[in-house]
Amino acid sequence: MRNRCCVMTNNVAPQTLADARAQALIAAYERAGYARAEPATLLPAEPFLDLSGEDIRGRMYITTDAAGRELCLRPDLTIPVARDYLASPARGKAANFCYLGLVFRQPRNAGAVGAGGQFMQAGVESFGRADTAVADAEMIALGVEASSHYGVPAPQIRMGDVALFAALVAALDLTPTWRHRLVKDFNRKATLARDLEQLSLGATLGRPEYQGVLAALANSDPRAARALVTDFLSIAGIAAVGGRTVGEIADRFLEQATRGAGTHLPRETGKLIEQFLAIHGEPERAAGALRALAAEAGISLGGAIDHFERRIGLLAARGIDPRRIRFATAFGRRFDYYTGLVFELHDERSDGNDQLVAGGRYDGLLTQLGAPDPIAAVGFAIWIERLAACGAAR
Repeated sequence: MRNRCCVMTNNVAPQTLADARAQALIAAYERAGYARAEPATLLPAEPFLDLSGEDIRGRMYITTDAAGRELCLRPDLTIPVARDYLASPARGKAANFCYLGLVFRQPRNAGAVGAGGQFMQAGVESFGRADTAVADAEMIALGVEASSHYGVPAPQIRMGDVALFAALVAALDLTPTWRHRLVKDFNRKATLARDLEQLSLGATLGRPEYQGVLAALANSDPRAARALVTDFLSIAGIAAVGGRTVGEIADRFLEQATRGAGTHLPRETGKLIEQFLAIHGEPERAAGALRALAAEAGISLGGAIDHFERRIGLLAARGIDPRRIRFATAFGRRFDYYTGLVFELHDERSDGNDQLVAGGRYDGLLTQLGAPDPIAAVGFAIWIERLAACGAAR
C-alpha cells in the first residue's frame, strides 16, 4: 500500500531550509543560463506511478481530491520540471533549468538522510539540445563542480549507458515486445535476470482465458498496446482494482503478453548478453572490449560505442580524467525513464550506496508526458543534506 499524505513542511519555504551554499550553487547555475524552475508541490500521481518505476511506487505520499483523482507530494523534481517545460512556450526548443526544493518520499532505510519523509534537492535539467554528447558531458562536469562546491573535490564517478544495452538488444533476434521489456527492465536487475531466464526456457505464462488477447498483443507496438488495453478497461468502467490504477492494470496485461510471446533465447545469445553485462572498468578499455565483443558476435554496436567514446573525450576536455570513472555496462539507476547515460557521484571514502549527485539522459520521457515529437533531455539531482554532511565530515 502506498503511503497516504502525512508529511508536514511546517509552512517553511524551501529556500529557508537550504543552506547558503545551496543558494549560491543555484545562483551560479542561473548565471550560466539555467532558468530557475519552481514546480508545484502537490501534483497528479499518475505520471510518477507510470514513469518512475517500481522503486518509487511504494515510497510516495498519495492523497485523493474531491473528484477522486490521485494526487501526490512530488517524489522527485525531474518529472515536474519536464511537465512545466512542456506547458511553456519553450516546448520543443532548447531550454535549461535549475531548481532547489523539497521532495517527499519514504527512505529505503530508517537512518538515511530524509528519514522524516522529506529532503532537499537541487538539480539541473536540459531539454532540446541537438548535441547530446556535449550535453551529457556538461551534466557530469556540473555534478562534479557541485560536489567540489561542498568540499568533496574528487567524488567517485560511477557511469553506465542504457543506450549500449538497447543497441545490443536491438541487434538480437527478438520480438519487438521482448526488446522493449528487456530495455525497460534494465534498471531492475532482478526483473531483468528473471526475464532472461524465461527467454532461455522459452516459457509461456498467462491464464488460459486471456490467451487470445495476450496473443494479439504479443507483437504489437508497446505504446499502442497499452493505449488499447487502457481504453478497453475505461470502456468497461474499471477505474482501479486492488489499489492498481488503470495504467498499472494495462501494464500487467502487457507483461503477461510479453511472457507469453513464446520466444526462445538461443544459448549463444544468452551467453552474449552475459558477456556484455560483465564488461566494466575504465571507459576506454570498456569501449575496446565492447567493440571486440560485437565483432566476435557479428553484430553492430558502432553508433552507440562511437557516442560513448565521444562523451568520454568531451569529459577529458573538461578536465575529468576518464581513469577516475568506474564504468560498467550493467550499471543503471532505479528509474524507468533513462535511455542513455546514467551516472552517480559518491564519496570516494565510502562503499555505501547513497549517491551525492545522480542523473542521466531520458530522451523518451517527454513523449510519455505528452510531447508530440521526441525531445532530447538530460539532467541530474543533488542530495543537499547528504552532500553537506559529507563535506562537513572532512
